Amino acid sequence: MDLSLYFDPVSVDSLHIPDAETLTGRLLHYILMYDPEAPLDIQEADMAIIGVPESRNAYQNPSCSMAPDEIRSQFYQLYNWRKDVKIIDLGNIRIGKTIEDTYQVISEVVAYLIENKVIPIILGGSNDLAFANYRAYERLERVANVVAIDPCFDLGDENAPIRSDGYVTKMVLQQPNFLLNYANIGYQSYMNSPESVNMMESLFFETYRVGLMRMNIEEVEPIVRNADMVSLDISAVRRPDAPGCPHSSSNGFYGEEICQIAKYVGLSDKLSSFGIYEYDPTLDFNNQTSQMIAHILWYFVEGFLYRQNDGQFKNKNDYRQFNISVSGALDELVFFHSKKSDRWWVVVPIYQKDKEQVQHYYLPCSKRDYLLACEDKISDRWWRTYHKLNQ
Repeated sequence: MDLSLYFDPVSVDSLHIPDAETLTGRLLHYILMYDPEAPLDIQEADMAIIGVPESRNAYQNPSCSMAPDEIRSQFYQLYNWRKDVKIIDLGNIRIGKTIEDTYQVISEVVAYLIENKVIPIILGGSNDLAFANYRAYERLERVANVVAIDPCFDLGDENAPIRSDGYVTKMVLQQPNFLLNYANIGYQSYMNSPESVNMMESLFFETYRVGLMRMNIEEVEPIVRNADMVSLDISAVRRPDAPGCPHSSSNGFYGEEICQIAKYVGLSDKLSSFGIYEYDPTLDFNNQTSQMIAHILWYFVEGFLYRQNDGQFKNKNDYRQFNISVSGALDELVFFHSKKSDRWWVVVPIYQKDKEQVQHYYLPCSKRDYLLACEDKISDRWWRTYHKLNQ
């Protein structure tokens, strides 16, 4: 792929970072800026930053197109603690004549990066760009688990044009469909209709209220561990911590919590793309939101550096196995506990139509799921996945 056809490069000078030459040890000296005049081997990178200054389908947030360079300016001023991750900044995608042109370019570029085992970090732009991110998996003909960190479900009307607050239904109805599962983390009930909650449940999608997640933030980890792509609407963070979004409210995740979640996202061995959307620099106060997003990115990279690659079950000696008999289960519940990472999985059987062959799906879970089984209870996580896989 000739990247020069798709990107306008950025430089440290173009970001107007104060006293950039004196900021020793900062990320701006370690992230490689793409230069069309100096070809590079993309396979040498672990991650690639992609700015998408697109907001034509944004709902009441047109200025979010200005976000990518504002985020870069703050991110590149942070200290680089670990030098064993290679990040390239490809620049900003050239916006298409139509919004569909932009979606197509995003899906092509993201698919190209994923194929080359490079994790794209998409800096939006509006939230509907997550739909273009998903279409990269469609282009690759790979099923995808999608996780959205968002106070709203963003379902939308299937007959209405796509919009930043209404794109998920389009994702669900895409044919052929490669969406294996969809999970929403941090939804706020008063921002979603009862009908939309019922629809999510009827599709066996996972929904987690912000209050529930904040009570035990560690429960986010198994959710994002199963994700191929994660999208973050910055309005999921409470307005006092991230004021630069017209849709944020007084409630939501605290800054420390969203950074912990970002670390879990980076830690996921399975995750292959990550996007952050809906930041409006014109509403920001003293760069507070762009700094918050910079911290989110820093923790995402930190998580990546601690990946354990223990989700493949190549060596069963690396795990402890627990077989638990639970009332109402068709078979024993089988749990695996990684000796390396302290993470848990539970086996979900998938019955073939003839009922003679059984496949096993290793579902990421938490120790809480195991403790519930010990109390003769089956977690909602297991039941939801079982019903979805055996429809």
